[in-house]
Amino acid sequence: MAEQGILILTTGGTIDKNYFDALSEYQIVDSGIPALLKEARVALPYRLVEVMRKDSLELTDADRTLIAAAAREAPEMCIVITHCTDTMTETAKLLAAQVPDKTIVLTGALSPARFAETDANFNLGMAFATAQVAAPGVWIAMSGQVFDGLQVRKDREAGKFVAI
Repeated sequence: MAEQGILILTTGGTIDKNYFDALSEYQIVDSGIPALLKEARVALPYRLVEVMRKDSLELTDADRTLIAAAAREAPEMCIVITHCTDTMTETAKLLAAQVPDKTIVLTGALSPARFAETDANFNLGMAFATAQVAAPGVWIAMSGQVFDGLQVRKDREAGKFVAI
């Protein structure tokens, strides 16, 4: 159980995107995660740390190393990471190798949290629950499912994650 609370690391991705008018492109803005947690009335203590604001395909190996360092150095044993979906599995592999003793759950969204029809709220709730009950390791919580972070891939055509 997450007795000392949960650490939430935000890294950007679709979950934190917004657009300003029909002519603009999506931009990663201030994280909407605090508002989602407040709206959900989360009672469990948590600490939120913004690691970066990057788009899915802009994440580098150096960025992944920075995410792993933030997880490794934190006192919390249960960690939720909001992350882009396109490279989530790459980050999961690095975290499994570099932070093996903590329960880490990656989640994101296929549509921005600020949209009325988003999967962000549900995915974040799934990740929060998984972080509290899963064994140490790296997990991915998306679309109502929890996957072993090393045994999953994103199926772009189907718009979901699938076990491998």
